[in-house]
Parts: sequence; structure tokens; C-alpha cells
Amino acid sequence: MSDKPSVIFVCVHNAGRSQMAAGFTTALSGGAVEVRSAGSVPAERINPVAVQAMAEVGVDITAEQPKVLTPEAVQASDVVITTGCGDACPFHPGKRYEDWELTDPAGQGIEVVRLVRDEIRGRVEALLAELVPTAAAGGAQG
Repeated sequence: MSDKPSVIFVCVHNAGRSQMAAGFTTALSGGAVEVRSAGSVPAERINPVAVQAMAEVGVDITAEQPKVLTPEAVQASDVVITTGCGDACPFHPGKRYEDWELTDPAGQGIEVVRLVRDEIRGRVEALLAELVPTAAAGGAQG
């Protein structure tokens, strides 16, 4: 069992919002947070526009693959953050849940995806300030 806080980011396809949030959390926490992402109905691949938008800010998510959401992954996480999966997300008592209402980047151009990316970064920074205050203070610049 890890003593690091753990977070899972969930959306329907695990191809955009949840992948960007996981990428930022991994990059900005410097390994201080265990990060997972999953989808209730995973896509075949990550949204290429999301990959491009993240690359613009120095976060590489090209190796990630959409994964199916399992009750075990939720159970293993301290914080469950949904980014638009609706009722498909499993609920476990005692877990901290947050629902981030974010624009779905699927089918959107780079301009819209950049706005979603920047909103996600701000939310991740606030989350990290709560979970690992010391890591957030010395985290990545950008």
C-alpha cells in the first residue's frame, strides 16, 4: 500500500479530459501522487488534438491508451474526479468525489481544446495544493 495520495480521473471515452488531467497531475506532482485514468466506454485511442494541446505545454501523453473503468481502480484511489461520465461512474463510500464540468474536447478544434487544457491545469494545480502542498510549491514551471 502506497503512502502517496492517489487520484483517478474518469470520463466516458478516457480519450481527452481525463487523459489531460492525468498528464498534468503526473507532470506537476513530480511523482508525489499516484495517478490513474479510465473511461466508462473507452475510445480506441486518445484524441490527437488533446495530445497536440498537451505537447504545446511540454506534457507528453502520446504513450497513454484509453482504459476501461473498473470498481477496483476506483476503490484503490483516494480521490475520484469525474469529467463528464454521468451515472456510469461507480460510487464507493468514503472516497472523495469531485465532478469537474468541462467542455468535451471530442471533435473540437485546437483553440477549444487549449481552453479545456488550461482549465484542467488550473484545477489540477488547486488539487495538488490540497493533496501535496510541498510538491505544488516546488512543482514544474510553465
